[in-house]
Amino acid sequence: MNVRALLTGWFSFLDGEATAGDVLALRRVEEVMRERRVPYDVVWSPGFRPGALSFGDVEPGRYGLLLFVCGPLHGPQVAALHEEYAHCRRLAVGVSVIDPADPAVRGFHEVIARDGPGVAPSADLSAGTRPPRTLPPVVGVVLTGGQEEYGERRRHAGTAERITGWLSRQDCARLPLETRLDDRDWRLCRTPEQWDAVLSRLDLVVTDRLHGLVLALRSGVPALAVDPVAGGAKVSAQAQAMRWPALVHAERLDDAALEHWWEWLRTEGPAHAAAHAASPPPDLVAAALRSALFA
Repeated sequence: MNVRALLTGWFSFLDGEATAGDVLALRRVEEVMRERRVPYDVVWSPGFRPGALSFGDVEPGRYGLLLFVCGPLHGPQVAALHEEYAHCRRLAVGVSVIDPADPAVRGFHEVIARDGPGVAPSADLSAGTRPPRTLPPVVGVVLTGGQEEYGERRRHAGTAERITGWLSRQDCARLPLETRLDDRDWRLCRTPEQWDAVLSRLDLVVTDRLHGLVLALRSGVPALAVDPVAGGAKVSAQAQAMRWPALVHAERLDDAALEHWWEWLRTEGPAHAAAHAASPPPDLVAAALRSALFA
């Protein structure tokens, strides 16, 4: 019998989804397959990993074993696997069983469940993996779609599209942030101190906002600033005032410029940002206010 295995899960279906837990559970299964010297292939959704092996590419006859990894075991997409791979031994592992009578469940020759009716709960497969010693940087992304006051000079939409498209290809954990404070919206910080708490846990900031730049440097976090206004405006002015070099103008925004400053931020940026936090620039506006009050 052909013992080559096909590893599937909700991450395999075109309209499914790949969660971090699903992928880690899959990695644990892959470890076991390698330990047992069982050759295998993994099926990915084209929406998640374009170009990887998908169900449209698979030749079912090549496989003697089908594994369904992680997630809830239910629904017509899972049930359809039993027809397409009827010739295979079919095994579900690390799954949640909601209804044991569901055809999606009953079609498997064996189900190794993590939970379900009459099943003693077991730790999820992802718990058996360990984080790597070196992790990607955590990047706060602070963008604005407003600032209508700049009129025809606004390049905000194109700037955000370029930045986010480029960031999506970088190996980093992206954290969308908003500088606006709100007492009613749980998704937003309520005080500047709460914002400081978030900043203190970041490795980098990418922003097209004045305060995204200023507050990052205030906390000693290196920032890549992009001025979304043609000809430069307040973001450029702040970069100049704070003598911060990692600035790109909207008219010169391309992957090469972003890559250049990305490398600088990850190597030289932390030391420069720490120096900014330790020795902030002269507070000229407050000094001018003092003079004006007593003029």
